[in-house]
Amino acid sequence: MLIRTANLLLRPVFPEDAGEVYVALNDEATVRMLARVPWPYTLEASRQFCDRVFDPLGLRFAIALPGSQGAPIIGMVGIDAKDDDCELGYWIAVGQRGQGYATEAVEAALDAAAILGYKAVTAGHYLENVASGAVLRKCGFVPTGEVRSVACAGRGGALVPSRRYICDITARAWVREAA
Repeated sequence: MLIRTANLLLRPVFPEDAGEVYVALNDEATVRMLARVPWPYTLEASRQFCDRVFDPLGLRFAIALPGSQGAPIIGMVGIDAKDDDCELGYWIAVGQRGQGYATEAVEAALDAAAILGYKAVTAGHYLENVASGAVLRKCGFVPTGEVRSVACAGRGGALVPSRRYICDITARAWVREAA
């Protein structure tokens, strides 16, 4: 699945993306905010991620920024569906933050989730990652009131407090249509 937004192209992740993903994500401060990415981040870890076979109907995208010099990968966004739990995750490369790309990519992923019939999506962010909470709220997520400890691979598996959110996809789609 490809999604074109006003500024971005969300596309599948390919094995050939490993070098570009490695360069975009090889930042300790970024990795420390992600649950599943190890630090130090290696080219081999990037290859393993990009080589994985993902569900073709799943929602996992490289976030590319089209321009005159191509469409470099500036992040990732995805929704992992396991049983009744659908969890959003995303990251944006350091040099591309603060420009609305995370919000734009998350909104596009949620729109795709609505089309595929998802009812609700959960998300979380480590308490110190206030910017991520702002993105989630802009995209229609509401805090659940729960703070739980989540293991962080980038911090050696340490448990880090994470604020939990939920987005009612059905209500969000209705609100966006009315706007």
